Amino acid sequence: MLALLFSSGASAQSDSIDGKALLRDLETLSADAMEGRLVGTPGSARAREYIVKRFKEAGIQPLGASYEQPFKFTGRGDQTERAGINLVGVIRGRRSPDRYIAVTAHYDHLGVRNGQVFNGADDNASGVAALLAVAARLTAQKPDHSIVFAAFDAEEQGLRGAQAFATTPPVPLASIVLNVNLDMVARDANNVLFASGTSHYPFLKSYLEKSARPPVVLKFGHDVAGSKEDDWTRDSDHFPFHNAKIPFVYFGVEDEAQHHKATDDAETVTKDFFVGAANTILTALRAFDANLEAIAKQSGR
Repeated sequence: MLALLFSSGASAQSDSIDGKALLRDLETLSADAMEGRLVGTPGSARAREYIVKRFKEAGIQPLGASYEQPFKFTGRGDQTERAGINLVGVIRGRRSPDRYIAVTAHYDHLGVRNGQVFNGADDNASGVAALLAVAARLTAQKPDHSIVFAAFDAEEQGLRGAQAFATTPPVPLASIVLNVNLDMVARDANNVLFASGTSHYPFLKSYLEKSARPPVVLKFGHDVAGSKEDDWTRDSDHFPFHNAKIPFVYFGVEDEAQHHKATDDAETVTKDFFVGAANTILTALRAFDANLEAIAKQSGR
């Protein structure tokens, strides 16, 4: 199975993210100084500046002249035009650089409400920190196919950044074989991480079944309408990819007491679980990369 997961032959143990950097990125992005990262605010701009710096350090190259991809959208409940900025870059593949996996995570959150900073440590500083951590490993051990990394803005306003990406993609949508979306991956008392999407794309499940890294328990679900579980298909930035007929896997945890609360702070995440979740995502990405041509055939892409 290792030969299937890692085309270079590296073991899962030797291919691990930097846990200290992962936690440092989460703590920085969810600090009070970022003011909750609400779209269009100074706190959002500070977060964006930090993420660009970390993109560069992780070896993510810009697609074009800049990492920044501005977009306009109208707010919920009114027609006021607002501005958001996605951050997008790439690690080029060694063998098939024109075939892509898109790894996505939104960096915005709820901002300041009634004098309280909603820091959004799990939602979704955790996804961005995990994105940066896996990018650093993919730079150190290059993938066969190119990986687009996108930190989306305005997810909390209705997936606006992801919609802008899908409407005006930086690479042809037809060349994107798979979306791996990271949204809330840092807090679960039972160490359960969900990989949602395999009910829509059952051929992806076999590539995920051996991906869990300690202490993570990887489960499937939250992707069937009308079931007892919440259906997450429309709930995060993978949905515009799904609408574009691009298969997705959404890594996330079930909602808990801190979701969209002022208590969603770095101090309350499950640190060992978070490191394990990031390593699980890395292992899954290695498997997807090693089998991307098969996935493209299975999905008709």
